[in-house]
Amino acid sequence: MSEPPAATAATVAGARSGGTWGSVLSCQEFAAIGGVGFAPVGQVFGAAVYAAGSASGSSCPGVPGSPGSVIPAQPSAQVSARPAGQVPAPGDPGGFRPLVEAMYQARRAAVDRMTAECAALGGHGVVGVRLARGSFFLGGLEFTALGTAVRAAGAAGLEFPFTSALSGQDFARLITAGWVPAGLVLGIAIGARHDDRVTTRQARPWSGNAEMAGWTELVNQTRRDAGRQLGQDVRRLGAEGVVTADMEMRVRERDCPAVVGRRDHIVEVTLVGTAIASFASAAHRRAGPSLTVMPLGRRRDQAAWPGQGQH
Repeated sequence: MSEPPAATAATVAGARSGGTWGSVLSCQEFAAIGGVGFAPVGQVFGAAVYAAGSASGSSCPGVPGSPGSVIPAQPSAQVSARPAGQVPAPGDPGGFRPLVEAMYQARRAAVDRMTAECAALGGHGVVGVRLARGSFFLGGLEFTALGTAVRAAGAAGLEFPFTSALSGQDFARLITAGWVPAGLVLGIAIGARHDDRVTTRQARPWSGNAEMAGWTELVNQTRRDAGRQLGQDVRRLGAEGVVTADMEMRVRERDCPAVVGRRDHIVEVTLVGTAIASFASAAHRRAGPSLTVMPLGRRRDQAAWPGQGQH
């Protein structure tokens, strides 16, 4: 976990000396977490600014007729070339991999710094985490994490506080149902597709109302790859499942850097969720297959693992 910078330490010291706390909770959220034995101890924040100007992807994502390429947000993942396509190799400065890796690292750094503030305040975890991304000077990207540190009355401190993107009400429902948050999890993927002659022809105004098959496949494949990365993050924490809080998709187009007069379409998908574990297994978390999306109201006697109860 990252150590809080000097400005953060000053903020924490001021909060302690003043005897007051701040939060980003609504009145309903404040009442909900109080109903399950938690109280806010302060507003916590983390930020990271990364230079991304040289990692925007300068090579063509495919050749005419290729289905495109998707770069997941896992530096160690093996990415294979699709039929008739071209996928940038790891570390290729012309591909999207450096951008994806920077986005993943920046979000993690912001969350770690927010968690460090929580630990400095004596909190057990952070609820209602809000992740944001914005542009910065000279092409940089700013990533921020904002939440409310909470503490359970009479409980011992935690070395590594939990983080949760759930609202105060959903956090209370989770605790009441017998589950605990293990931490924030992310799934990030960028997919790119070269607009071949078929796609260009389908996009013409006189082509009528018809599905753009190439673009549909690009969106679906990028979403699937982001989901796989989310599942890997859940297993990294040893949690049993994840409740998904948010999916953000950005789509843009550009002039193809390899073929004059053609266009490339680029899709970026970011999934943010809260990994959870049952009270019974929270003390002895184990890695294994995870359920990608789990409703908050799941009963504990229902199968929480793929294939459970089948012989």
